[in-house]
Amino acid sequence: MVLTDRQRTDLHAGIYEYLVSRGPDFADVAKALAAADPDACQSKSNDTGDDASKTPPNDHRMAHPCSKRNGPPSLRVLDLEKQLAANAKHHAHRNAALGIDATADMAGGGSSGGRERRFLPRQPCTHTLQSHSAGISALSVHPVYTMTASGSEDGTIKLWDYESGDYMRTLRGHTNVVTGVDFSPSGMYLVSCSTDLSVKIWEVKDSFGCVRTLRGHDHTVSDVRFVPPALGAIYLNGGGEKTGGGGVDAASAQAKFVVTASRDGTVKFWDLETGFCDATVSDHGDWVRCLAVRGARGSAGGGEESKESDAADGAENATDSLALVASSGNDRTIYVYNAYDKREKVAELRGHDHVVESLSFLCTSMLPQERKISTTASARTKSSTSSPWDYLASASRDRTVRLWSVSNGGSCLMTFRAHENWVRGVLVHPSGNYVLSCGDDRSIRVFDVKSNRCLRTIEEAHPHFVTCITMHHTLPIMISGGVDNSVKCWQLD
Repeated sequence: MVLTDRQRTDLHAGIYEYLVSRGPDFADVAKALAAADPDACQSKSNDTGDDASKTPPNDHRMAHPCSKRNGPPSLRVLDLEKQLAANAKHHAHRNAALGIDATADMAGGGSSGGRERRFLPRQPCTHTLQSHSAGISALSVHPVYTMTASGSEDGTIKLWDYESGDYMRTLRGHTNVVTGVDFSPSGMYLVSCSTDLSVKIWEVKDSFGCVRTLRGHDHTVSDVRFVPPALGAIYLNGGGEKTGGGGVDAASAQAKFVVTASRDGTVKFWDLETGFCDATVSDHGDWVRCLAVRGARGSAGGGEESKESDAADGAENATDSLALVASSGNDRTIYVYNAYDKREKVAELRGHDHVVESLSFLCTSMLPQERKISTTASARTKSSTSSPWDYLASASRDRTVRLWSVSNGGSCLMTFRAHENWVRGVLVHPSGNYVLSCGDDRSIRVFDVKSNRCLRTIEEAHPHFVTCITMHHTLPIMISGGVDNSVKCWQLD
């Protein structure tokens, strides 16, 4: 079993304290352990209130190891052993000897003893998180820590540890329904929007306070997202000027803009450092309800070979190097924009017969990705015509889920018809092989892209309407929220 440094330290410290508590009979063993790992054993024996004060709030929950730190040493050892067993089962697909990491597993399917792991949700849920006093309207998972944020109709945002099921804290500041939440690519900040017409940016590492409020929409702000950085953005390497006076540092956020959608029919781009609206897009003729963003992707290396590949790919991969923003709503039309360079329209997608409730690109990191170079014309043709990187999924009140390709101006690849009521949330699986959705029929459904059929249905996922779902791009976890005021965590098999 491969442990993180923090897990190993906790395990050794717990065992050491247990051995010391057993008296002289185990003194030699305790001494040998102290000699083998002096840092862990010394920190445990010298554990003081000052040491605890150096740990950031809720750091033990966010850093992945066991959060149960009280009780007799023997119980703590049992807790650690139980956690190790659970982790061994949970991450059985990993093969350290072959260098397989979490990203490769989620994107490629993974395997366990020759059995393919598809990373799809299954019953029962691992945790039911309850603290909100009204329905859940928005969810987001932290890109680094085992933390999720939930926005609710009660006007609050709550942070949870989805691994242990622990409640962490509540962020208060909005005066009405919270309609959207999103973590920055670095995980240092959280952005939220509300029907109170405001957009708030929260620091979620130390102070957990609101560092900036953005105002400018004339009606309900329906959704908000951090705009992924462009290829070669200077602030990704810590460059650029840092702002003061309450500005959000682009280097620490790893994003320079946020984008919002509103009932006033506009999509606005906001500069994080200045707090000003940088651009307004008014293509929609009605309420803009939902947004989706996708990071940029460029050829690895940047040499002559990559340039030749880019030239050979031509217009078919023209959107690969762009960070994209998609929006839709009551007018049933999906617009896809270049997130930078004058926010040019990349695609216009039509086909839904009712309000579009949710959009999703491929679930992946928002930071720029490397595109593997296609060495043959046939490989380039195959990757450009059906690449999951170009997938965009939409969920609508017409009870359908549609999968689109945003390359070459955009086209509808397939339509899934299985829900019995409005479809409220949608995700494109990190592997690109599946589309997941939830809706007012209280179910979560998994659609197979290759066979164009419903592969799995979780009936009664919530006792009431399921309003939103989200998934981590590398860890095997999915989160759902519902009108029943609860957040549920689902392990992926």
